[in-house]
Amino acid sequence: MSNSSDASAKKGRPTPKRKESQSKRIVSSLAPASSKLEKKRAREQSRAARTASRAAYLRGEESALPLRDKGPARKLVRNLVDSRKSIGEYFLPIIFVVLLLSVFPVPALQYGGIALMYVVLLTAVVDGIFLSRKIKREVRKRFPDSATKGLGLYGWLRSTQMRRLRTPHPQLKSGDSF
Repeated sequence: MSNSSDASAKKGRPTPKRKESQSKRIVSSLAPASSKLEKKRAREQSRAARTASRAAYLRGEESALPLRDKGPARKLVRNLVDSRKSIGEYFLPIIFVVLLLSVFPVPALQYGGIALMYVVLLTAVVDGIFLSRKIKREVRKRFPDSATKGLGLYGWLRSTQMRRLRTPHPQLKSGDSF
């Protein structure tokens, strides 16, 4: 019994009605127009900052890149990969063709499509192994103090993406020297 009297003694005021509590929470939406304008301006500034940051990332500016893409060695890898064509970048469209071929009820087309998919996959893996070795060799040559761990996989994964979908966007055209 003493607990209930202690609780009310400590409180010193009646429990607010639900209507009062809800009206206090809603006050922010009924704030003056100047506060709404400030919030709108802050949202627009935030959106503009995000847009500018994204554009800088896509251009490949060092300050806007995430940690996985930063550094001169990673830039060299991106340029090396972007300066050449690889079978891996055509893998996704080829898979789409294989999917279309599998719809036809002709077993020869279906098996041919599956064989094509496996040939392209195997070729992409072999190309990735050679690309990884080339990347590590170039990085050791140009940046002797830099670690090469993970660079081969980074380059191979980039080479398996379609050119238009690579981020940051390629800075070299296929066939350019890096």
